[in-house]
Amino acid sequence: MKKLISGIFFLFLMVVTTYAQSDDYSKWLVRARGVWVSPSVGDNLDGAKVNVSDTFIPELDFTYFFNKNLAAELILGTSKHDVDVHIDGLGDVDLGHVWLLPPTLTLQYHFYLGNFKPYVGAGVNLTLFYGIDEGDVVDMDYDTAFGFGFQAGVDYDINENWFINLDVKRLMLSTDVVVNAGELGKIPAEVDIDPLLFGVGVGYKLGW
Repeated sequence: MKKLISGIFFLFLMVVTTYAQSDDYSKWLVRARGVWVSPSVGDNLDGAKVNVSDTFIPELDFTYFFNKNLAAELILGTSKHDVDVHIDGLGDVDLGHVWLLPPTLTLQYHFYLGNFKPYVGAGVNLTLFYGIDEGDVVDMDYDTAFGFGFQAGVDYDINENWFINLDVKRLMLSTDVVVNAGELGKIPAEVDIDPLLFGVGVGYKLGW
């Protein structure tokens, strides 16, 4: 499954690059957002509940328009999350923290309602885990994860170049984790993170 998603991701990149090179009426947007990241951790561990903290981050994204309605957006940002697990009969165990780097590429369709320009999008996501602190256990290992992403938002034009942006995204993110618990041995688990991202920011139009 990961190989399939990886193949789709790189095929998508090739398509975007091809259109960008062949289209004479390209238009670029750049946005800076503040984003609230709220993981929705699944209950897929018997006798245990994993908790991943919410966080607020800055985000930068670039949008390229193939035509008036169809565009591709590359979303860049990184977030730090505290992690713990509640185990029935044992209580809470601190699993430290981890940084996520989840570049996401979406294909969007834009609508035009005067100064309001709503859009919807879907695409692929690659998440890298780094800066791991193991907390109360000996070691933590997170696998690089591939997944899908969905978004909806709206741009509101302030003037010819500047605009305000509101954006919501859901990333379908699952990773394989191995917890080295010392005397208890290594404990493998699949953790669904599935973060919901609420963003607000400003943007600038380039390449008219």
